[in-house]
Amino acid sequence: MKKILITGANSYIGNSFKEWLKQFPNDYSVESVSVRDDSWKEKCFMGYDAVLHLAAIVHVKQKTVHEYFEVNRDLSAKIAEKAKSEGVKQFIFLSTMAVYGCETGYITSNTPPIPKTPYAKSKYEAEKLLLDIEDDDFKIAILRPPIVYGKGCKGNYPRLSILVNKLPIFPDVENMRSMLFINNLSEFLRIVVDNRLNGILFPQNRDYVNITELARIINLAHGKNIRVTKLFNWSIAIGLRLSKTFQKIFGNLIYDKSLPGGPESTINGIPMNYETTSFEGSVMLTEAS
Repeated sequence: MKKILITGANSYIGNSFKEWLKQFPNDYSVESVSVRDDSWKEKCFMGYDAVLHLAAIVHVKQKTVHEYFEVNRDLSAKIAEKAKSEGVKQFIFLSTMAVYGCETGYITSNTPPIPKTPYAKSKYEAEKLLLDIEDDDFKIAILRPPIVYGKGCKGNYPRLSILVNKLPIFPDVENMRSMLFINNLSEFLRIVVDNRLNGILFPQNRDYVNITELARIINLAHGKNIRVTKLFNWSIAIGLRLSKTFQKIFGNLIYDKSLPGGPESTINGIPMNYETTSFEGSVMLTEAS
């Protein structure tokens, strides 16, 4: 049985992963620990096969730049050092696609990270500190997922869903976005733990997401049939040049699917088969009341 310790007691991804592993009651034992104060230092890490580190400051306006680095970089390194010193064999760190610093683009193995926000910069610096302490007995897996969505998620997806449900028509655009359904991420994490994978990994859904198709499925999930039109595409083209918000919604931002951990990749002879649900099915599950 694999023993997994999750840092971040109220993490959406952590709670979803724990729920996912309930399918395999004889294979995994999962615990969570809060790292909001120093009490985690008293927690014994001995006996755990992996630590999944999810605790982080994401996008909180009230936080200072110093706080981002204190939590996302320094705390991550301290927890990893404790895990290593107490015999944990694997440390899994949730980083972000934001380390590339772009709202649009096609990210390949040759794309350099250029983090721009305190969140992205602190995550990228944490990555470097973690890789410095990796050795044969202590494997580091760094995940740089795109937008993660699923029932109960926070962030950009629920805001988009609310907007789409209010609109009678929606632009017909031909964009592509990398996204990751929470169940697919959970199954990917299971593969990472089972095989003690390491390195920088890029999980994503098998299919790229088109925003117009996403809007259609969201409406379908609520018994609606949204109309689409190309009449607004001229204004969207202008918006893509001027607005980061437009870029996030209507621009292209994708990972090459052959990147390590991608749906067309193989790591140490292990195919990355973690797609649990079709894209349409995943949106239906996300939107279900």
